[in-house]
Amino acid sequence: MSAPLAAVGERFAERVEFDVESIRAFAHAVGDRNPLHHDAAYAARSPFGTIIASGTHATARLLALTATHYSRSCQPLGLDCSFRFVRAVPAGVTLDLQWDVTAREPKASLAGDVVTLDGRAIDDDGVVYVTGHATLLLRPRHDSEEKA
Repeated sequence: MSAPLAAVGERFAERVEFDVESIRAFAHAVGDRNPLHHDAAYAARSPFGTIIASGTHATARLLALTATHYSRSCQPLGLDCSFRFVRAVPAGVTLDLQWDVTAREPKASLAGDVVTLDGRAIDDDGVVYVTGHATLLLRPRHDSEEKA
């Protein structure tokens, strides 16, 4: 393998708005029938006071970011991940989803690099909503994929 597929200290991110429509659509798509994700009147009476995103919504967006970022230059494969829900994601919030590369280990036996990432979903005031930890295998792309 030539150049590393990821570098320790690298950060990649995207901004995501969690609006009512996307929260409802995601919950519906994954079969999450919790009224906190669908029913505005029910959610208004909850401790949150509004519709909130499901935990899987925020984590799916974080994981999708890793796949999107790395699939541009290599073949990413998730090996492990864990998340901590720090606070509910209310409808209307815009969050920066961020991942930092914290370790990289070339693994000849796997034909790639094992990369460790620490992530977060954070608002403009620095409030953290979700934290994450992920391990990926990054393999070089095949010539046929690079031409596609």
